[in-house]
Amino acid sequence: MTSLARRLRTLPLRSRLAMLVATAVAVAVAAAAVACWLLTRAQLQSELDNSLRNTSAPTNLVQDALNRCALGQSSPEPPNSPFAYVQIVGRDGSRCVEASSQPVKVQPSDVDVARGTEDNTLHNSTTDDGAPVRVHTQRVLLGPAGVQAVSVSRPLDEIDASLNRLALLLTAVAGAGVIGAGAAGLWIARTGLRPVDGLTRAVEHVARTEDLSLRIPAEGEDEIARLSRSFNSMTAALASSRDRQAQLIADAGHELRTPLTSLRTNVELLARSEETGRAIPPEDRTALMASVKAQMTELASLIGDLQELSRPDAADPGPLQVVALHTIVESALERARLRGPDLTIEVTLRPWYVRAEPAALERALVNVLDNAVKFSPPGAAIEVALSERGELTVRDHGPGIPPEELPHVFERFWRSPSARALPGSGLGLSIVARTVQQTGGEIALRRAAGGGTVAAIRIPGAATPPPTM
Repeated sequence: MTSLARRLRTLPLRSRLAMLVATAVAVAVAAAAVACWLLTRAQLQSELDNSLRNTSAPTNLVQDALNRCALGQSSPEPPNSPFAYVQIVGRDGSRCVEASSQPVKVQPSDVDVARGTEDNTLHNSTTDDGAPVRVHTQRVLLGPAGVQAVSVSRPLDEIDASLNRLALLLTAVAGAGVIGAGAAGLWIARTGLRPVDGLTRAVEHVARTEDLSLRIPAEGEDEIARLSRSFNSMTAALASSRDRQAQLIADAGHELRTPLTSLRTNVELLARSEETGRAIPPEDRTALMASVKAQMTELASLIGDLQELSRPDAADPGPLQVVALHTIVESALERARLRGPDLTIEVTLRPWYVRAEPAALERALVNVLDNAVKFSPPGAAIEVALSERGELTVRDHGPGIPPEELPHVFERFWRSPSARALPGSGLGLSIVARTVQQTGGEIALRRAAGGGTVAAIRIPGAATPPPTM
């Protein structure tokens, strides 16, 4: 059985489906044929029994059997083949057979009828030659002879012949049905699996050429159409992911080129000074070293942002836990004050507890505050507020963002034309948006009344910590 199952698994799917259909039809046809044969046999036997019950032995045949008993002859010579065999059964099991009949073996039930314990009996028996017969024995009043047990028998050959012909016919019909079912199953399998063949060719084409633009026509609502649509969605997602990856690499290369070029120029100036022995003026050397340090800092920040964005958008953001948003805001504010010591930061924080990854959330808030520090003029104020409803707002008094640029602020590497001269990679707000979305929240930027920009962050949570915290 195991080897058969292993061989079946090696067959093509359409062959297995055709075999399955043929097997199912064969079982159904075989069951129907057997049931038909059994019902026909039962019907024929019932009709034979009714015929025996309704048939009375002719008086002359019974009288002939009595005469033979009187002469001491128990079997006819030679026997003929009449429509029915007639014989008289004695109380001791003896029999008197009519001249044209074949002797039939007496059964105990026949003796019971002869002794008067039974009125009649119906059973199978055989002739002395072994031919099967159906026997009906009953008590009959025969004038001077009194009541006698008369057995009327009919050969079962007529039923067996009909049943044999029916069995041959059913076998032929069943065989033709199975062959037809196999052919129909193969045709159905080929027709039904044609879309699967197309899908297989498409998958092989994609694997061979890496062409993710291929689409499979999907018509209807069946499983094949759903599979085709799922394949199209998968290839579209893969193509989009590959395009985003290529765009990320291209944008990263573009962004890395500027600080690397500036850094290389500064290093070359320092190296040329060392090689030629011409010292750089102290003021210029100090400015040069400050520029090198700034470029190194920008490179480190850009590389960190790229590492953060290298995680897939659907990746597990890490174990979420209940954290105090107001506490994380205070920690981020400490870092923001170091980066903008000449700025005034006005803070109003209400307790708010959210479920998030603490490190990622703090990094996102630092990016938001860094933007506010970067675009604020010297001596200006930054207003940070966390309301009792959990909305965190960060407002600066900088130049603000033009309305036509607001839809692009969360795109990777996008930078406002007015901010290209400032340090940064254009990845900060993209990281913030993804982190906030992973916590189930949302972020938006809008122009503030009187100038500046307001960053509004809403993260689902509660004003009081849960009992498990």
